[in-house]
Amino acid sequence: MTGGLYSPLHLRSGAVLGNRIAKAAMEENMAGEGQLPDPRLLELYRRWSAGGTGLLITGNVMVHAEALTGPAGIVLDDASPLEPFTRWAQAAKSGGSTVWMQINHPGRQVQSDMPGVVWAPSAVGVELGRLSKNFGRPTAMTAEQIEATVERFAVTATRAEQAGFDGVEIHAAHGYLLSQFLSPLVNKRTDAWGGSLENRARMLLDVVRSIRAVVSPTFAVAVKLNSADFQRGGFDVDDARRVIAMLEPLGVDLVELSGGSYESPAMTGRPADERTRAREAYFLDLARELVATSPLPLMLTGGVTRRETAEKVVADGVAVVGMGTALSLDPDLPLLWRERREAGRSMPPVTWSNKALASAASMARVRHQLRRVARGGSPRPGTLPAYALVSERLGQRRALRRYRAWLAERRNAAAPAGR
Repeated sequence: MTGGLYSPLHLRSGAVLGNRIAKAAMEENMAGEGQLPDPRLLELYRRWSAGGTGLLITGNVMVHAEALTGPAGIVLDDASPLEPFTRWAQAAKSGGSTVWMQINHPGRQVQSDMPGVVWAPSAVGVELGRLSKNFGRPTAMTAEQIEATVERFAVTATRAEQAGFDGVEIHAAHGYLLSQFLSPLVNKRTDAWGGSLENRARMLLDVVRSIRAVVSPTFAVAVKLNSADFQRGGFDVDDARRVIAMLEPLGVDLVELSGGSYESPAMTGRPADERTRAREAYFLDLARELVATSPLPLMLTGGVTRRETAEKVVADGVAVVGMGTALSLDPDLPLLWRERREAGRSMPPVTWSNKALASAASMARVRHQLRRVARGGSPRPGTLPAYALVSERLGQRRALRRYRAWLAERRNAAAPAGR
């Protein structure tokens, strides 16, 4: 097959994707000792690569050891040993896939029981009603902290290239730190990082510039961006269009479009906005608006499960189709589609009335499938969401104890002698 979904994509850096199907980032929560890639993670990515996916984007890797989305998150900074990451890249490329590392800082989306820091552009907490207490109260970042964080992104990207990854994807969506700076609901600053969209985009643009300055010209740099936050008065499709235009001169290869945040979890199909409810390709309507004017290739992620839908996305001008849940259930899906066969497994949506809790359960259920595949087993789509959520939280408690001990050891090692 020579066209459409299975045609190669040539990017401006010189990178070539073998086909237009991408495994979008899913937060695996599979860090081993030292917040490093666990052997299970290598098996999982080896499995996806063998399944024919053109591009594999890792779950988010943290740039700051003191700021993790959860205690089982992976950290790659200037003190991390590189060899486990090299093995991860090799496993992900073993079947011919291209692999990019998604790099991220959670900002204010940090669990309240986590040690470390909870930073945001402004001291505006996550608002989820009675569930708000599950997140730490953020402090507004200083200019020095912003600049240090930009440098952390560049360090992580450099080390990802050294480890053998083909590129990085900068996470500026789903309510994490860079997305928080873009949002007028969270970013209330009155300095050079707040106010106008140009100022709110400054940190993201600085991150891109810093990375491009230290990696090879052939190393891919992508950005994950919300097409909209799905919150009244938040980042919207017109903002996304303008930010994409700002990114174009900086050497970005691809922009992945998603949407939502913990406060409006559109990325799991349960947004506050009815436009994306109960259908595949949640953000396709918004993507069509952006494709018409985008100077960069776009990738669309959200709800695609059938080849017919994927082909429609590409036919509408989107360069790459991203999938998460579908590939957690059928790692061989691209090969099945080549043979004109559809997936044999599916999971019904979690329709609990509490959208935030439903989103958490939905993601926990997907990660349950990932752990099964990583152990060499088969997915079990009938897993009850409540079981997956409770099971994951028990595992998170164990991971939290390990992370606390590791972070304390790191701090002690970094403390001046005689302190």
